[in-house]
Order: sequence, then C-alpha cells, then structure tokens
Amino acid sequence: MTRHVIPTSPVQPFLLLTALLTLAGCSPGTANDSDAEPAAPASVPVELATTTRGAVAANWTGTASLEVDEEATVVARVAGELVALLAEEGDHVAVGQVLARLDGDRLRLEKREAEANLGRLQRDYERNLEMFRRGLISSEAHEMLRFELDAMQAVYERRALEYEYTRIRAPIAGIIAERHVRVGNTINAGDPTFRITSRAPLLAYLFVPEREFARLSPGQPTEVQVDALGGARFTGRVKRISPVIDPATGTFRVTLEIPDPDDRLSPGMFGRFAVVYERREDVLLVPRAALLDTDGGDAVFVVNEGTARRQDVTTGFTSGEFIEITSGLRDGDEVVVVGQNALRDGTPVRSAGRASGRQP
Repeated sequence: MTRHVIPTSPVQPFLLLTALLTLAGCSPGTANDSDAEPAAPASVPVELATTTRGAVAANWTGTASLEVDEEATVVARVAGELVALLAEEGDHVAVGQVLARLDGDRLRLEKREAEANLGRLQRDYERNLEMFRRGLISSEAHEMLRFELDAMQAVYERRALEYEYTRIRAPIAGIIAERHVRVGNTINAGDPTFRITSRAPLLAYLFVPEREFARLSPGQPTEVQVDALGGARFTGRVKRISPVIDPATGTFRVTLEIPDPDDRLSPGMFGRFAVVYERREDVLLVPRAALLDTDGGDAVFVVNEGTARRQDVTTGFTSGEFIEITSGLRDGDEVVVVGQNALRDGTPVRSAGRASGRQP
C-alpha cells in the first residue's frame, strides 16, 4: 500500500497561535485598557477671603494746594531807619505784637512839642472861658480860641500816632512767612516789611463738576492725604459752597477747611481730597481683588467644598481695598481673590492661603 505524505506549511502553526491569543483576549476574565477609569483633574491653588461687614462711604475726590485762611502784608506807616528787629521768619506772633522798631527820635520830639502847645492852649481856654462867662470877651473871640484848641488837639493826636507807628506791629495772629527788611534799612511809608499767614485752619479750593452740585453741602466731612508728609492723612469739613456754576468750565467752587492743631501742615502743600457725601453702615464687603475683569457685569468665584462656582454680584460703594456687595453673596461666603483668572465654573480648587488686607 502506497502512503502519501502531505507537506505542512510553516505558516499554519503561526495562524493557530494567533487565533488562540485572540480567543484568550476575548475571554470575559481579562481587563481591557479602554475600560480603565480616567484620572481626577488636578485642583488649582487659590487665595481666599471671607465676606465681611463694615462701613463704606461715597465720596468725590480731587486735588488742590493748601492755602491760608488769612494773610497780611505788614507795611511801614511812617518813614525811618530800622533800628530793631524783634521777629523772624517762622515765629508765631499775636495780634498787636511788635515785630520791629524804627528810629523815632524826631517823631518823639514832635509829639512832645505838640503836647506842650496843647497844654498851653488848654490853660488859655480855661481862662478865656471864665472871662466869657463874665462877659469880658466876645463870643467870637471865645469861639476862635476854642477852634485853636481843637486844632492843636488834632495835631497832638497825629504826632502821637506817628510816633506809635515807629513800632511795626502784627495786624493778625499767625506765623511770619516772609521778612523783607534788615536792621539799618531806611524804610519809607508804605514799604512792605513782613508777610504773616494764619495757619489754623488751612483752606483748600476744589472746582467740582456741576453734576455733583446736589450731593455736596457745608459741614460734610473730608479727608486729605498730603504727599509732602509721606501720605499722612488729616480730616476736615466743607466750609462753604459757591452758589454759582461757572458756565465756561461747568464747575462750582467748594471751600474745604482743614484744622492743623499740631502745625504739621504748611501753605502750598499738595493734597488729595475726598469729600464724603454718603455713608452706609454694616454692609456686606469683599476685597476688590475678588471681582472678575469681564464685560458681562460684576462676578466673583465662590468656593464651596473645594469647587469654584462663578457668581454674578451687584456692587455698591467702594472703601479702600473693599467693595460693597448689594446682592449675590451672603455672610460667610468664601471668594477667590488670587488665581481666579485660571478658573472656570466648577474647577476644583485648594486654598493656598488667606488674602491679607486692611479691614474697613
């Protein structure tokens, strides 16, 4: 019997192995990579702040230089040589205080001469009056002597006043801002000798747009920040408001009064003013940094259980670093103040710290 041998191809064992592996992969007991759970998204680090309550105020802000309430240029009333200087720039002076003296020798002699003549005429008049009463002289002669006495009285008073004017006195209380004379100078009547400014209170003049006219009134508080003193703050008030609006500029003048009991301020200092025209107490506040920079209205990100949710809000007045929230938030809400630009609604977040800032 003849046997036939059928040759076997080397591809057949390979196909058999592939089929077995395929069946094994389809076995229900084997996990597939496509069925693995996706990794949880990473949380974004942010800084948080809790809503708080405080006071806020609406104000109008402007800049102006400080000015004195009163100022006087002291002029010489008589001519003469300056022989004594009794006050210097920066000195505080009272009303009537002698600041300098002129040579008064000539005027003193003229005063004594007028005084002597007045005394002589006074005695003559008394004798004349007795004779007039007895009918020994006419009424015309009596009236003539009376006229001479009155004229000499005026001469004496003028001489006494001119002599007094050799003492240059302060017309107002304040500080000597400028001295224009030196000892030995020949002074003419009318020459300026000193400039005195009244330091307390100081004034500032703001020119405010007419749209604010109904909001501002005398007595409202104001705060000024002075650059020359490192940003030191002072308080004052609205002293008066001009009733006239300038048609050329559309502004009206507001006069502010700033007390300075410690003499820290000086005329000419530059100030940044805020006039408070409305104040609200116990309102809900958040840091201004929490507000999103969008065109669709004000909003913040509120964090609850590690998730950031975008929340529309309505804002009110601003007070320094804080802003009033009139709707959209509640007491105790936590808002994102740093890192919100990387967030979307529903983004997981984690706290990287608390925001710092001055509480209102």
